[in-house]
Amino acid sequence: MTTPKAAPRSKATGKENRTRHLVFILGDQLDHESAALTDFDHKQDRVFMAEVATESTHVWSSKPRTAYFLSAMRHFALHLRKQGFEVDYASIDSHSFAELTAALSAAIDRHRPEKVVIVEPGDYRVEQSIREWFGNNGVTKNVALAIREDAHFLLSRREFVEWSKGYKQLRMEFFYRMMRKRHAVMMDGEEPLGGRWNFDAENRGAFGKAGPGEVPVAPVFVPDKITIEVFNDIEKHFPGHPGSIDKFAWPVTREDALTALKSFIHGRLGKFGDYQDAMWTNQPYLFHSLISAALNVKLLNPREVIAAAVQALKKGQASLESVEGFVRQILGWREFIRGTYWLDMPGMRKANHFNHSRKLPAWYWTADTNMNCMKQSIGQTLEYGYAHHIQRLMVTGIFGLLAETTPQEMEDWYLAVYVDAVEWVELPNVAGMALYANGGRFTSKPYIASGAYIKRMSNYCTGCRYKPDVKTGTNACPFTTLYWNFLDKHEKSLAGNPRTSLMVRNITRMSEDDRLAIRAQALQTLNQLDAL
Repeated sequence: MTTPKAAPRSKATGKENRTRHLVFILGDQLDHESAALTDFDHKQDRVFMAEVATESTHVWSSKPRTAYFLSAMRHFALHLRKQGFEVDYASIDSHSFAELTAALSAAIDRHRPEKVVIVEPGDYRVEQSIREWFGNNGVTKNVALAIREDAHFLLSRREFVEWSKGYKQLRMEFFYRMMRKRHAVMMDGEEPLGGRWNFDAENRGAFGKAGPGEVPVAPVFVPDKITIEVFNDIEKHFPGHPGSIDKFAWPVTREDALTALKSFIHGRLGKFGDYQDAMWTNQPYLFHSLISAALNVKLLNPREVIAAAVQALKKGQASLESVEGFVRQILGWREFIRGTYWLDMPGMRKANHFNHSRKLPAWYWTADTNMNCMKQSIGQTLEYGYAHHIQRLMVTGIFGLLAETTPQEMEDWYLAVYVDAVEWVELPNVAGMALYANGGRFTSKPYIASGAYIKRMSNYCTGCRYKPDVKTGTNACPFTTLYWNFLDKHEKSLAGNPRTSLMVRNITRMSEDDRLAIRAQALQTLNQLDAL
């Protein structure tokens, strides 16, 4: 990428020409139909994009994640130029800006725009820093700021606030039904197609001892020259960051993203519903869509994704159960957590319902652990920048909760290691779902389970040195020990919740000696987390 040039000067006056709009496009806004570009004037306006170190260092961003964002950004800039847009692109190798606002300030000095136009950022930190910069410098620089609603989403932040006012408790199911009706998705008049709003109970299948059988091969997008240049820049600027780019094969262009969507719809959607919760050794992708990264940087539009899934249903290529389960993730959960993020920030980031304060185990960054479920889930995360939702929620997430890890450390880890991680989607899933750090703001219970759940949903326990059904002793499964310890410690509050009261009944039947043994084993486990 070339070093940005200064704005041109008028031949008549010798004075620098002013730009009308400087359209600032962030790394998760690679939207070909961006609201920031709707009134773009090719004679008066410019696009500005910037790679800055802070976006890879404010959390210890993994190499796959950084590679995904930088490659997708550079490809998008190239696409815009081919479409006739003038793009000022500051690559990480062409400048020394540490902060986005520093890069933006320099671009404003170069182009002297009347207005900077951006779409709502996906990160509260970024939006606040931009607003603060303009509050301090906008008048001095003689430039205005216009933040436009993000039309990528099916419900605006403003509309979500209005919807939320009608409920004492935020629940995705209520939201999802509203969105199905509002957008007429899988509806039969006023009723849901098939007579039910969701088929969650049917979408929890496990593979059994035989395993998943033949799994369709996921599409592989071979890194091109631009992506390889990104790899070189990462090794130059972030050599000590976690993860590997050796197997990087993600879609970084609009065309590749559409290919990935088509591959899922025709190759894996049919079995997605049945096995979306299942896990298997050395099978990182199984029947999952692998389009979340492309969606979250906006190379794909959720409307076209939903339409493709519904069309597969109409053609008989996938069952109602599978399509509904997938649509619920896109139309329901994805939109819902974005709304809750902006509704509850900055408090969501600070929430710590259980007052947990332990350090994140070191092996979250290396996968060097004897716990095979964690080794598999974290290992593939570092290798591919990917794990599916059950590996995130019910393996790495639940363990973080049971191990009493400081929520902010867990949240930073999730934001750092996944190629699809943008804070609006990552933080609510971790703080609200995995860790219950916000005390059930939009979930009805803590998501906790013992090693028995992992044994049922995977083959991870086969050959593991820990035994999922053992609570105490040298072979005790840390998941199981800490699960029972959690029930023991939070018995009163869990007993008062209808959705967890059955769990608590099991521990009330234990003798005091057994409970003392669990507490002792749990304390030993918690004090030796790094050695597990």
